[in-house]
Amino acid sequence: MWYEILPGFAIMTACLIIPGVATAQIHKFTNGGKEKRVARVPYQWHLMERDRRISGTDQHYNSKGLENIN
Repeated sequence: MWYEILPGFAIMTACLIIPGVATAQIHKFTNGGKEKRVARVPYQWHLMERDRRISGTDQHYNSKGLENIN
């Protein structure tokens, strides 16, 4: 009957969901607990580069306060 496809459908759905969730968690772990930043337009890229320069650690996700601005 039609319900015989449900186990296969559940397995395929899990196989499609797990990589996306795992990738997001890996990025969060490697970026110090922050979400991955995506630069979709050049302005966002310039902001990320500014944050990388100002942080003093050469990492855009490791931001500091105003005390680092010279």
